[in-house]
Amino acid sequence: MMNARQRPFYFALVALVGAWLLAMGGYALADHFKMTADKLRAWLAQTDLNQLSGEARAKALRDLEAKINALSAEDRRNARLGRLWSTWFGEMTDAEKSEFLDATLPSGFKQMLSSFEQLAPEKRKQAIDGAIKNLKEARASSPEEFQGTNSASTNGPVLSEDLQKQVAVIGLKSVYGDSSAATKAELAPLLEEIQKNMESGRLFRGGH
Repeated sequence: MMNARQRPFYFALVALVGAWLLAMGGYALADHFKMTADKLRAWLAQTDLNQLSGEARAKALRDLEAKINALSAEDRRNARLGRLWSTWFGEMTDAEKSEFLDATLPSGFKQMLSSFEQLAPEKRKQAIDGAIKNLKEARASSPEEFQGTNSASTNGPVLSEDLQKQVAVIGLKSVYGDSSAATKAELAPLLEEIQKNMESGRLFRGGH
């Protein structure tokens, strides 16, 4: 039988175990609702955009944008490189593509474009080369992410050489602003990688 001296100890132990169980339950619940590339892939596979119209179609596109924005940085990068939503993108109208691209760009994107425009040409090239190198390494490190996608080969270019030259010479802001929706989608992984490098200070430290 519990005596008076033992009672506070047992109460504290029960409280500690209860707090631990509550924390584990909260972690499991958060993990359950966490958006991942696999969950997004499954959702895309079971939803046919071409069969939707009106508000149902608009809601599906809003849901897609929200799911993409909820991905972790790594999942988002791999999903873009793997063109996970390319089928849906191809089925969107021009207006839907424009809205989708604006909605899924990272915050601070416009500021990044302005900052990139102020870089010297050689610094722009360094930024592009470093970002492409990082993207190639990410793609090579997870080849299973890109099996069965439009970018099935991990050896193909992350960005066409023509676009690389345009971005380095003309600047991201001008190229992006004058591009078609398809080209903007191709540029998106590069833009996010450059922004990440600029925000981390890696670019200005001279590292790739």
